[in-house]
Amino acid sequence: MRIKIAFWLGLYLALHLGVASCSRGTGSTNGAGAPLSGQAAPETPSASAQQELAAVLKSARHADLQWPDFSDYSKWVNKFYEQGRRLEWSRGGKPTQQALEMIGLLVNAEKKGLDSKDYDGEHWPARVEGLEASGARDESALVKFDVALTVSAMRYISDLHLGKVDPKTLHRDFDPERHKYDLAEFLRQQIAVAGSVKEALAGIEPPFPGYRRTLGALQKYLQMEKEEVPEPLTLVKKPVEPGQDYDELGKLARRLKFLGDLPAEANVLPGSQKYTGEVVEAVKSFQARHGLETGGKLGPQTIAELNRPMSARVEQLRLTLERWRWLPHDLGGPPIVVNIPEFLLRAYNEKYEMVLSMPVIVGKAMRTQTPVFMEEMKYVVFWPYWNVPPSILRNEIVPKIEKDPAYLQKNNYEVATYSGQVVTDGIVSEEVLAQLRAGKLMVRQKPGPKNALGLIKFIFPNDNNVYLHSTPSQGLFAKSRRDFSHGCIRVEDPAALAEWVLRNNPGWTKERIAAAFKTEKEQQVNLARPIPVLIVYGTAVVPEDGKARFFEDIYGFDRQLEKLFSQAYGSRK
Repeated sequence: MRIKIAFWLGLYLALHLGVASCSRGTGSTNGAGAPLSGQAAPETPSASAQQELAAVLKSARHADLQWPDFSDYSKWVNKFYEQGRRLEWSRGGKPTQQALEMIGLLVNAEKKGLDSKDYDGEHWPARVEGLEASGARDESALVKFDVALTVSAMRYISDLHLGKVDPKTLHRDFDPERHKYDLAEFLRQQIAVAGSVKEALAGIEPPFPGYRRTLGALQKYLQMEKEEVPEPLTLVKKPVEPGQDYDELGKLARRLKFLGDLPAEANVLPGSQKYTGEVVEAVKSFQARHGLETGGKLGPQTIAELNRPMSARVEQLRLTLERWRWLPHDLGGPPIVVNIPEFLLRAYNEKYEMVLSMPVIVGKAMRTQTPVFMEEMKYVVFWPYWNVPPSILRNEIVPKIEKDPAYLQKNNYEVATYSGQVVTDGIVSEEVLAQLRAGKLMVRQKPGPKNALGLIKFIFPNDNNVYLHSTPSQGLFAKSRRDFSHGCIRVEDPAALAEWVLRNNPGWTKERIAAAFKTEKEQQVNLARPIPVLIVYGTAVVPEDGKARFFEDIYGFDRQLEKLFSQAYGSRK
């Protein structure tokens, strides 16, 4: 018991004070992430211990690890030990301050949205206790401890920096250029000798305020998961309207207080059943945070979300943190970010503070999903043509022409060659229809207010031919769920977006943009600076107000990522 108390006390000191006991022999700390001065040199084990170390490195397996196979990190582990086969994580048979602090982070990996099991979290107390008991007498134990910590630390650092799952596994078009560390050099030069391991690692995490807010929300919901007392609301057959009686009002109020939508001091009289006042407003708040219709009506979908356990919310936050880690730390400029499940576009300034937001419409969940990817916006087009994609032409337009040869004329379309030469904008003959069926001709919709793209499109060239555009169908923006498009993204306020996008183009004032919307001719404007555009997928979002918001997994990507996330190490033999 005395050894265990000493172990956890050492972890506390390392994690919270950034210092070590003088008995560790590590010298004085500078209290920051920089290496300590006066750090004792790593110890070189005996010849027999070096042979044992070499055998473990050659096999790329460590039998004591939760996941023994570390072949995917073998290159870096071998490089870490190439300088004299020295043991970096102990001095005089005792774990270094840095080892204890690193272990503390591995044990508490859940606080970063990771799984401590992947880094041998539950095994570290026993390993440290074993070293405390045997000291330098058991070199084999020292070798095993050192390699286990090296492998676990590398896995943790890589997962913290790049994410645990390769994003291309789930999103084939998402492959941004990301900075990758030399794990061996980073671990040896920045971590094994750091004055503060925690501070040294802070620099490898995503630098975005949204990531930090999501981390903060995770801590809150981890605590709520521990405190939650299950008291599910009964699913109603008929929605309860504001002003009606509801016999589970007291239970509803307790749930809303627990979730933070109803103030703790709100007074709900015992035995009351009248669904009015503060409780209705709290339900509206909850509905707004969960992408539901916000009228306060207490229907099956709202009750189902109210009953969702905190463990599910923790998982959504964990998956969102994973997606944050997929992003490059330098986006190359203030970005536009579209979050698919949230049906929302945000534009940011240089400090990644939101300066513009608006609802969007994305691709249909079952048929024409909007892909996740990152590209640069290069130009905008006022009064654009809409070139009908081949799949839409084949599946929708041609059948309509077959029923009505004047369909194109009635809906402002024209048939053209792929070089842009107009074939007809009137009645479609059987000969022209045959060429359309064969894919030898194209159909495009003429510019104008009824054009499917509206009066402007924002182009960031990509293999999927996806872009942002306006739309004449404004009524769909009133829906809470907005997956109605063929894959492109419709924006609610194209004029505001155009003003932000063209802010660096000299002369493109608000008035000139307004005039361009009225010119009735196609006009391309190349951007003075490319704008990063990120099409992302996150079912948990923590905006500037700090209140976490959760959304439906409309494409099923969370379910897929959760499976990949849990298998990333466990599937290895």
